[in-house]
Amino acid sequence: MYVSLRDRPGADKAPEAGNAARRVSTTVVLLGVVSLLTDISSESVSSILPLYLTAAVGLSPMAYGFLDGVYQGVSAFVRLAGGYAADRGGHPKWVAVLGYGASAVSRLAMLPAAGFAAITAVVTVDRLGKGLRTAPRDSLIAASSDPKMLGRAFGVHRALDTVGAAIGPLVAFALLASVPGSYDSIWVVSFAVAAVGVAVLVLFVPNMLTKAAKAQVSMRRVLREVSGRRLRAPLVAAAVLGLVTVGDGFLYLALQERDDFAAEYFPLLYVGTNLAYLALAIPLGRLADRVGRAKVLIAGHGALLTCYLLAALPSGGIGLTLGTLMLLGVFYAATDGVLPALISRLVPEETRGSGIAAAQTVVAVARFASSVGFGLLWDVQGPSRSLVLFAVLLAAMVPVAAWLLRGIDRRGAAA
Repeated sequence: MYVSLRDRPGADKAPEAGNAARRVSTTVVLLGVVSLLTDISSESVSSILPLYLTAAVGLSPMAYGFLDGVYQGVSAFVRLAGGYAADRGGHPKWVAVLGYGASAVSRLAMLPAAGFAAITAVVTVDRLGKGLRTAPRDSLIAASSDPKMLGRAFGVHRALDTVGAAIGPLVAFALLASVPGSYDSIWVVSFAVAAVGVAVLVLFVPNMLTKAAKAQVSMRRVLREVSGRRLRAPLVAAAVLGLVTVGDGFLYLALQERDDFAAEYFPLLYVGTNLAYLALAIPLGRLADRVGRAKVLIAGHGALLTCYLLAALPSGGIGLTLGTLMLLGVFYAATDGVLPALISRLVPEETRGSGIAAAQTVVAVARFASSVGFGLLWDVQGPSRSLVLFAVLLAAMVPVAAWLLRGIDRRGAAA
């Protein structure tokens, strides 16, 4: 990782290609630290949430599917609003602060939440915060990076993010191992770490004035850009792939049910995935810059297909479980940062936040539908057959997405 120390508040702009060919801006690193702390907070909660909701609260797989769908998809309602607010106001940092703050407060709100409705409300606030912050944050990353190095810049950010995502489940595991069933302590520690992340964002990340503020981008132009010809194919591709993407919680519950390991070890499944993601985020980001972001995105879904098949096997063991977690990490490393890097080259700079938000909205809505549908299938026919069915559907959708994305990297370079 190479960091440019010349990035300072008020002087944050894309570096010259010749002087910064191997640098990642300080803004990217600072945003990575914010995400690292936020993911320690969020992953300490999400790593125990599936087990907490099904074992402690007593939700059925179908009810959990609905709540997981909320977790995946409710942020879609504000993603475009967050992207547009960042573009229109020209200060994406403060839109991101609002989103990170809402998620932090939701951690404390888990303390009194007991029933299905209360927990759903808290999860909704958390996900609305995520939806509000994601596009402005990714817009800041793109704005402070060399266009030719976007894959690496997003890879560095996602790597730092994933360090937090690996630490968070370990925190939850340590708390549950010390005091079994101590879910309240997880909510409190999660809030404290999230608050530190918000403080880093407020105090250290530059408040960039984007070109959008000078251009006074109208909603009509934003809608024209996100529904235009350049984004149509990648958005449709993101939708068809999102519809056949099973939520992580379901995969981990399927592994737990098959291998029957103790509940306190459940958070460690998230650690395995996140360690693989951490190891591969930067290399796959660099690979995407060299060979094409669309190719890496499609290959990542091939890894996800294999992951489904391994999780669906009737008998497991440590080897198969680790293989499943590694492949899930490969999927995230090949897609999570690569998609916004791809989209950011297809839209003008002044509507970049809205373009990224449009892609994230499509993915969130598709995964909401996927989670609800998979939860219903699990109730009807169990996890193994449901995973096989989704594997077949994903195998059918990958060639469709590849066809939709053909030549997209060349068009992005031309734009």
